[in-house]
Amino acid sequence: MTFVQTPLFSDAYERSSRQLPVLGEQRDIAYVGTRAKNVLNDPQVTKMGFWSINPYIGCAFGCTYCYARYTHRYVMERSVTADVLTEDVRQSAAAMPPWLAFERRIFVKQNAAEVLARTLRHGSDKHLRLIQGETILIGTATDPYQPAERRYRVTRGILEVLAEHPGMDIVIISKSPLVTRDVDVLRRIARHSSLSVHLSLITLDRALARRIEPRAPTPEARLRALARLRESGIDAGINCMPVLPGITDDPRGLEALVKRASELGATFVSVSSLRLRKTAQQRYFPFIEREFPHLAAHYRKAYATTWHLSDRYRASLGTFFDKLCRKYGVEGGMGRSDAEEEGEAERETRLPAQLGLWGE
Repeated sequence: MTFVQTPLFSDAYERSSRQLPVLGEQRDIAYVGTRAKNVLNDPQVTKMGFWSINPYIGCAFGCTYCYARYTHRYVMERSVTADVLTEDVRQSAAAMPPWLAFERRIFVKQNAAEVLARTLRHGSDKHLRLIQGETILIGTATDPYQPAERRYRVTRGILEVLAEHPGMDIVIISKSPLVTRDVDVLRRIARHSSLSVHLSLITLDRALARRIEPRAPTPEARLRALARLRESGIDAGINCMPVLPGITDDPRGLEALVKRASELGATFVSVSSLRLRKTAQQRYFPFIEREFPHLAAHYRKAYATTWHLSDRYRASLGTFFDKLCRKYGVEGGMGRSDAEEEGEAERETRLPAQLGLWGE
């Protein structure tokens, strides 16, 4: 990977200290430097019962199903309002829909470690809450180990800060084997805090993964990362999230994934079904119509009035995974959204045929 130090659009930003610099470029992706006021998001903000840290805004992996694409619209709107983007960057972003800008304009929180260190000063309210058992998730709306991390090392800086604060509960979510670069820091954290690394992987089929997640590391690379983390004594497992109806929900493929994860020492395999907010649909539906046209009508019907699949599908998926995890001796579980919203849906004992429960 080669980063170019000259601006992607122009060097007009140099004429104003108020404007954000374009730090470099990678193919058609621009990395924009920004200084964050806050990097630790309160559960009242996330509405998910945990704290979150996102070292970057946007994600260059460009996964077709990514639910977080809607977040990019807010930062672009704030940046335009604050007049911190160069004119060329602003015009380029304005011509680009938010779902595309999410994977093409990546904001780098250059001062994240510094801000986090101030936030977690010993005795502060947030510090006290976090050492009393509340969880921090790193990578809820971006991949903390996307290509930008090789150069800018924002995630590593954040981990260095967390390593100085014993007694925390920390979860890292990523698709990238780059997480193994930081095994030394992860070990330091794990000595005195609860730490778990969740490697996202939805299929072992390399060709299929490339179609769905065009810039993400291969399944084999992620599995090698899992093995290295476990060999290093780090708690690590697989997030099979999201399961894509009609594409990755074949029972044989799911079983092969759980079996392989177990063989490599995964301590857990978690699962959740596909969520599709409106912004995500703008990216995902054209992909389905191009790559899996026979599924297009099913998807549009299933997500016409909701961003979840049916209760019945999600309950059946959870039950099927529970059975697989028991069979292969790993801890199982459902993603928060599915587990919390499952409600009183009747559980079934097997995963139905791929299209059997669409929206029903």
